[in-house]
Amino acid sequence: MENKLYKVNEVNEFINQGKILTLAGDERVLSKLEKGKWIGGTIPYFMGDKEGLFSQELIFVNEISENAVNFSITSYSKSEINKIVDDSYSNGFSIVIVPPFTEVHKEFALKIPDNQNLFNNPITGWVSGTDLSSNDIAKTYNGLTGENYTDKIVALHAELPANKIARIDIVNIFRQSKENVVIEFLEDGFSCKNCLINGTETNFAQYIEEHNIDNKLPLISDYSGALINVSIQYITGDTVNLYAPVFKGRKYKFAEPIPDYVKSFNSLVKGMDLQPKFSCNCILNYLYGELEGKKINNITGPITFGEIGYQLLNQTLVLLHID
Repeated sequence: MENKLYKVNEVNEFINQGKILTLAGDERVLSKLEKGKWIGGTIPYFMGDKEGLFSQELIFVNEISENAVNFSITSYSKSEINKIVDDSYSNGFSIVIVPPFTEVHKEFALKIPDNQNLFNNPITGWVSGTDLSSNDIAKTYNGLTGENYTDKIVALHAELPANKIARIDIVNIFRQSKENVVIEFLEDGFSCKNCLINGTETNFAQYIEEHNIDNKLPLISDYSGALINVSIQYITGDTVNLYAPVFKGRKYKFAEPIPDYVKSFNSLVKGMDLQPKFSCNCILNYLYGELEGKKINNITGPITFGEIGYQLLNQTLVLLHID
């Protein structure tokens, strides 16, 4: 079965066939699905098989059945974050869907990187979202129970046969600025007032304004060679609000500008396995890179309010492979 967009009646057929699925679509269509072996999250933006598009009628389907010898579906509150790692199989992977701008979202982003067993098995997934021009509320869905949530993470844990393993590719088109400006934060969090700029305490919002920094460019920290983005959400007065947390003790730089998002992505995915079992890309890349009507190689998937590659990511393409 192809990982692509389907109509509601087609998805219900897959559910009734007992397939294990992860689903992304608008609440208007996810609410019409029958109970079964699936998890879902609201989002109406997609990278389809032909182009980037907005749809409130179609559902993006990723089938897990063909690789899973066992599975479980569980929902988690903010006090149960570490259970996401504990509940994974000894050889497998987990796909999680997180409701945005909630306490469980913040708790996952801040606490999951500290879990000592985080890298035992790949954890991927996305942050659910809504039509940006609406007042809709993002939700997550547990297909087994038929429940939906605005304040819980849902996870599908899959066990693989002994001759297969899962791996994640994190594709980041951004690189740190060549300017010798290092930013350090005084505490962990999704917002910041003062920070250290090259060791000097400075109001971060004022620094951004005075230096005419483009808010579309993420902050980047180097995690032993893996570049992890944190994107700016908005600035209010003397406070900078972020889509993911910054962490005390890490060094950050702003990103270099990207002249052509599609060209940059295609350059990085060239030569990679381009038939992933799951992938997602960021709504900010979709907006800032004007990806509606455009295609990134043959990669498909939901366009999300945040990506999971072990931890919460921004402005990143995440791919799950089974080898």
